[in-house]
Amino acid sequence: MVERYAREEMKSKWTMQAKYQAWLDVEIAAVKAWNRLGLIPSEDADKIVKNAGFNIDRIDEIEAVTKHDLIAFTTSVSESLGEESRWFHYGMTSSDTVDTAVALQMRDSLSLIIEDVKMVMESIKTRAIEHKMTLMVGRSHGIHGEPITFGLVLAVWYDEMARHLTNLEQTMDVIAVGQVSGAMGNFAHAPLELEEYACEALGLKAAPASNQVIQRDRYAQLASALALMASSIEKFAVQIRHWQRTEVYECEEYFSVGQKGSSAMPHKRNPILTENITGLARMVRSYVIPAMENVALWHERDISHSSTERFWLPDSFITSDFMLNRFNGVIAKLVVYPQNMMRNLNLTGGLVFSQRVLLELPLKGVSREDAYRIVQRNAMKVWEGLQQGKSATNEKGESLYLQYLLDDEELRKSLSEEAIRECFNFDYYTKNVDNIFNRVFK
Repeated sequence: MVERYAREEMKSKWTMQAKYQAWLDVEIAAVKAWNRLGLIPSEDADKIVKNAGFNIDRIDEIEAVTKHDLIAFTTSVSESLGEESRWFHYGMTSSDTVDTAVALQMRDSLSLIIEDVKMVMESIKTRAIEHKMTLMVGRSHGIHGEPITFGLVLAVWYDEMARHLTNLEQTMDVIAVGQVSGAMGNFAHAPLELEEYACEALGLKAAPASNQVIQRDRYAQLASALALMASSIEKFAVQIRHWQRTEVYECEEYFSVGQKGSSAMPHKRNPILTENITGLARMVRSYVIPAMENVALWHERDISHSSTERFWLPDSFITSDFMLNRFNGVIAKLVVYPQNMMRNLNLTGGLVFSQRVLLELPLKGVSREDAYRIVQRNAMKVWEGLQQGKSATNEKGESLYLQYLLDDEELRKSLSEEAIRECFNFDYYTKNVDNIFNRVFK
């Protein structure tokens, strides 16, 4: 229900009702500002504030004739007023209303996204602490590297999301900007104080300078911030999809009672949520291009940006909100299999300890080149066995790599059996986990 509620709350920010209400909020803020400046009599201002309203069907009817949505809106509102309607939209241009109203919508929507990010961070943190010392194999190029913990993987995710949180909060400062500067932004028909008073009432900053529109580099920063955040969520989702592969099977999405994975194969348990998240991230990234291209408008203004913003602004927010809530559900209910992580960690019979052995030899006076040669040639013996389908352990269930190292006469000249066996100690790889967690989670 949390996921559904969040989606409905975000969608409500971008309905036609919400759009026109934001327009009305801006217009009323301007009326109050004019009244404060002494132009509009208090009696007329009070009537406008109390009675001004709009009817969406009527707006559509008027726009069919005027071919101008803002004029259709102001006409509809004027029909709800008396003679005081002459002050409605006084000294303003269409973009004063529209762009300032969109700033309200973006601000309120971004507030929800920031809440979502904090929610996801908290879920990641909870699972990271839970699995702080859960051993697993680290992979580079998809190949086993060295022992890590699942908690460390999640700590990296948390740290990454913290950067996105900062980026989104900084973006809020960039987009929460309004204007009431007139047709060319020259304040010829209204004083600067009108803009300042109106924006203050709306909880926005006044743009230091504008022409006929709020500059679209602000919007482009928003699109970029959402795209960067979505890319990280996709990164996490792809990782989970890998872990859920049958031959890996270290984690999987929660599979509910009665859920079905395939219409043809009853055994299937597919990572459908994270696959869905991967696709949604691609959509959020796609909105960066029109947002960037909207920065370059002709002179003081054209409307080439308008049509794209009717798509990408609501879609980017609604999609991001849905994606974040969906991912939060995935990570909060992710089923983790520590025993399978340990099985995979031991899959190569101790090869993951090769660097530990390598680093011990220079301490005994062996050159790095000789040390690398000794350690690698024994590792290759294990790989050769794996290529032939052989086990990486001997008949006693012990590591073949450890056995090869213990049998290597050149290595034994520098390291004792006890020293070699000590290189296969998992505790060596978790000794700084607490310190890393202290840095990440403060």
